[in-house]
Order: sequence, then structure tokens, then C-alpha cells
Amino acid sequence: MGSLGVFLTLLWVKTIHRPREHPLVNKTELEYIERGGGLIDMDQPAVAAKAGGPNWPHVKQMLANRMLLGIFLGQYCITTLTYFFLTWFPVYLVEERHMSILKAGFAASLPALCGFFGGVLGGLFSDYLLKRGHSLAVSRKLPIVVGMLLSVSMIVCNYVQAVWLVVGIMSLAFFGKGIGSLGWAVVSDTAPKDAAGLCGGLFNMFGNTAAITTPIVIGYIVQGTRSFNGALIFVAANAVTAIVCYLLVVGDIKRVELRKEPA
Repeated sequence: MGSLGVFLTLLWVKTIHRPREHPLVNKTELEYIERGGGLIDMDQPAVAAKAGGPNWPHVKQMLANRMLLGIFLGQYCITTLTYFFLTWFPVYLVEERHMSILKAGFAASLPALCGFFGGVLGGLFSDYLLKRGHSLAVSRKLPIVVGMLLSVSMIVCNYVQAVWLVVGIMSLAFFGKGIGSLGWAVVSDTAPKDAAGLCGGLFNMFGNTAAITTPIVIGYIVQGTRSFNGALIFVAANAVTAIVCYLLVVGDIKRVELRKEPA
């Protein structure tokens, strides 16, 4: 995989160009991109030096913005579901459901496949709503809310015994998580034009904090209760919290305008 990454890096360097330096671009296309809000000169040294670039006051502004903070916290909660499946789900199948390691490996791949298709379907559903004339807020929030509601279904696993049914319910839960994984689309809709990378970095930081906390919290729950029941409730509670973030905290979805800091 590392070698493949090196190859793709070389391919990237060879094929990706700045807008004005692309061998196939023309003036009309550049003007079209610029009219649509694209910052085609943002990576030019002279323009970048004049703009000054993002800074720590911009970080404070983003963290003080209610909409962005709701999006960041929502991403933390949604990513918690991902890391439950990546870290503890196979252990759950082996220790709680007494599957062999080989069978658990196959079973653990099924929710991931469902999550893959859920991710594609969530994006299609969101864009479909947007094309039908629904607002940006409705088009982005509805798939997230529906997806997280499906993810809450994992609690049912605490009340069933059939292993095939457990795997089916978990696949439905991860399918829902895929549908609700529209965070990066929301970031592209809301990030300040002159600090999109910084906004994406904050968003990613909040999300991947769940990679640290989720395995530890679930470990303490399982150790303290000798059961995964509380762990499933914890993960489902994060799905509910993501819904609360998007419905009650985020509000209208719109582009953020950063205040210019005095020199």
C-alpha cells in the first residue's frame, strides 16, 4: 500500500496543475470558474503574499461560529461510529457473539460494504433534493438525520441472540452511517473561501479525535460492565448527538465570511 501511495503521488504531481497553468485550460474556462466563486489565483505566490493567508484569529472565528462548531461536533460523533466498527466490532463478534476469528473477519466486512454503498447513496440523495429545489440546509441535513436514525438501530442487538440478525442490524447501522457521511460536502458549502484548507483541517481534527476517544471509552465500558451492551448504547448516543448538532446547533447552512483582522 505504501508503494501504491508513492505511485499515486507521482501521478498526482504529473497530472494536477494550478488553474492558470493547466495545459488544456482556456480564457473562457478560467472566467467561468472565477464567476462561480473559484479562487483561481489563490495559489499564486504574489496573491498569497498579499492575502496573508489564514492565521490563528481565523481559527478563533471559526470555533466561535455556531454553525461551524455544530458541524465539527457532529463530525466527531459520526466518526465515533466509524471507529467503533474499525476497532471493537470484530472483538464484539468474537467475545460477545462467540464467533471464530475467521468468521468474524468475514462478518465484519459486511457492514463496511453496506457503509460504502450508503455513502454513495447519501450523496446521490442529497444532490437529488438540491436539484428538486430544496434548500441547501434541507438537502444536506435530511440524509444525515435519516442516516443517524438508522445507525441508532444497533441498540436492538442488545435484545437479539441470532448472530445473523446481529450482523444484519449492524450492517443497517453502518449503511446509515454511510448515508449520513456528508460532512465534507457541508464543509465545501460553508468553509470561508480564503481559508477552506484551514476549515477542512479543523473539521478533520474534530472528526479524528474520535479515533483517540472511541477505542478507549468503549474499552473502559466493556471492562467495567463485562458486556458490550453499554458500548452499543454509547455509540448510538453519539448518533443521536449528531442529529441534535445538525438540527439544533448548525442552523442554516451558508458560506462563512471571515472578518479581516487589523494589520
